[in-house]
Amino acid sequence: MTAVLSVVFAVCAAISNAMGTVLQRRAALIVPRSQGFRLGLMWDLLRTPVWLFGILGVVFAAAFQGLALATGPLAVVQPIFVLELPAALMIGGMVFHRRMPTLAWIWVACLVGGLGLALAAAAPSGGSLQPGVGLWVLALASCGGAVVVLCLAALRRPVGGARAVCLGLAAAIGYALTAALMKSATDTLDHQGVAAFFTSWQTYGFAAVGVCALFLLENAMQAGPLVASQPALTLGDALVSLSLGVTLYNETVRVGWYLIPEIIGVMLVALGAIGLSRLQMRPQEGEAQGKGGGDQDPVPGSGASPSSTVSPGDRHGGAPAHTAAPPNT
Repeated sequence: MTAVLSVVFAVCAAISNAMGTVLQRRAALIVPRSQGFRLGLMWDLLRTPVWLFGILGVVFAAAFQGLALATGPLAVVQPIFVLELPAALMIGGMVFHRRMPTLAWIWVACLVGGLGLALAAAAPSGGSLQPGVGLWVLALASCGGAVVVLCLAALRRPVGGARAVCLGLAAAIGYALTAALMKSATDTLDHQGVAAFFTSWQTYGFAAVGVCALFLLENAMQAGPLVASQPALTLGDALVSLSLGVTLYNETVRVGWYLIPEIIGVMLVALGAIGLSRLQMRPQEGEAQGKGGGDQDPVPGSGASPSSTVSPGDRHGGAPAHTAAPPNT
């Protein structure tokens, strides 16, 4: 029963996070863009109502994630967050009044089917409740070093897809590490009570790492199109979390002949994610902008970068320079 609850909570977390991502992306296009990291970005976003609603979605996602991690293995919970990508596309389609083309549903089926196949074949289970100090030091050093390298690589690149991918991957590592710390903290809360929870370093660790990951995510959204940062974020989070579950929490996955369906499942997930990220949504909302002069953002997965959708002079709320072409379906 707890395994089923864990999956349900994880799916709810993915959907909530997708909603938060769509709204945060909209807010990121409203505030001024910068070439480097800008602390003032967070202040600008705090004064943007749509961003606050996006953060509310993130808060609900964190609550569902905590419940999922308290009832299931890290290697099961976090890979389910791959569902955030198709959820973001579907929610974005509803928010911005765009119809998903038929091909998009095929890619969604590939992603969902591949995820189910991979998890069913791997069947992650077991694991320790609290990793040792040595394992924590290794995990923190490895993840922290990877984030620094990716951030330095991002700063060397201009605004665009490559920069968004680097920052999206850095945010993914941050969120995976946040989940690992949160799992330890929720276990402390469950077995030792509230007092132990607030005196555990993992509690403050997942809060601090989560804030840093959020900062990286906001910069990733400004650095380039969502179709670049979102697949890097969702796939990176799943893979890094799976690695942390196995190495840090000693969770087990099935090997041998099970590797065949696992690899097929991962390939289907990758195929679906790449396919969704390259799709261009129908420009219905963009046509409405041309008629009404609105300032709405294209739906995630539109394939249009912020610079090609909103002219530099109109980043604070002007009409788009041009819209994406319709897909070939």
